[in-house]
Amino acid sequence: MKILHVITRLIQGGAQQNTVLSCKAQRSAGHDVTLTYGPIYGPEGSLLDEAKATGAKLVEVPSMMRAIHPWKDWRCYRELRRLVRETRPDVVHTHSTKAGIVGRAAAWAEEVPAVIHTVHGLPFHERQNRTIHRAYIAAERWAAKRCHHLIAITAAMVQAFNEAHIAPPDKFTIIPSGVNLNRFRVDREAMRPGVRESWQIPIDAPVLGIVARLDPLKGHDDLLDLLPTLVERIPELRLVFIGDGWRRDHLERRITSKGFRDRVIFTGLVEHRDVAGLLTAVDVKALPSYQEGQSRTLVEALLCGCAIVAYDVGGIGSVCIDGQTGRLVPVGDKAALGDAIVDLFEHPDERARLAERGKTYVRRNFDSQAMTEMIERVYYEVLNRNS
Repeated sequence: MKILHVITRLIQGGAQQNTVLSCKAQRSAGHDVTLTYGPIYGPEGSLLDEAKATGAKLVEVPSMMRAIHPWKDWRCYRELRRLVRETRPDVVHTHSTKAGIVGRAAAWAEEVPAVIHTVHGLPFHERQNRTIHRAYIAAERWAAKRCHHLIAITAAMVQAFNEAHIAPPDKFTIIPSGVNLNRFRVDREAMRPGVRESWQIPIDAPVLGIVARLDPLKGHDDLLDLLPTLVERIPELRLVFIGDGWRRDHLERRITSKGFRDRVIFTGLVEHRDVAGLLTAVDVKALPSYQEGQSRTLVEALLCGCAIVAYDVGGIGSVCIDGQTGRLVPVGDKAALGDAIVDLFEHPDERARLAERGKTYVRRNFDSQAMTEMIERVYYEVLNRNS
């Protein structure tokens, strides 16, 4: 089978990790796989080396860009149509918003036998300008008519698309975004002292962490808003930001203005393969995100023995089940978020119970091998239906 994946940028992100894992599995299964993407730039980091290691053919399309740019978008559409004609794929599988819209249009115009799109996260959300919000919904409705099937990583994605009249539930297959379980089999007790020493954090200090690019929607500012109260209630608390992004200068200025330079650690850019080791030094992993698909970072944190707390947004509830695998609070409710964080630190036995139950749960439900097998079944089902 010839498969062409199309994604906007190969930065270090959940959609990109999902796509690279798919390419690796499909190449291992003997398929002819091509991965095309736009220019990789910015402080979030790159998955280019991991993509090369999959054995897939890599094609950069310079005109593929995240921002709306009519001339470049038209050029990208033409370049993708040319690539489809050259590679003659059986399946075109698109990922992320821009690649999903332009890629589906190009594949549909070239009459590809199976055009598939994965919804990794909602491109529209309540914090958007209303005009932009409506434009994204209209674009997704248009693109949904130019593919044979949709994959969603959570049921919440299906519900949102159905409520926005983009596509009905029967056009979807739900496939959780899986992770490489072997990468997150770590000896927490053995690695923890060394990581903490590198951060200059006492071995017995309570550590709250967040693994996310430094982006306004990821909720770093909410944690900083809470920090004075958290420190008052947990005097030895340290906060670790794992990852990098465009918002770093803003966050560092806020920390300095609050007098918390000795409380907050920025790791800077971290290769994905190193995240597991760093998580061994974290007690509670928070994700107060305002826009999220499923959050692979919560899955990864549970695999590494961290307790988790998050806002109830998007498909977060498929990983963070309140009272069972973590603590889930209403989106934007900073007081509830702070109370949940404090409660986890004040009750270490309950924190350990949630972390252990969460680890068992995600090992059973978020294995990348199961994910890639389900994706391949979707391909064959669509091809058989259209033959």
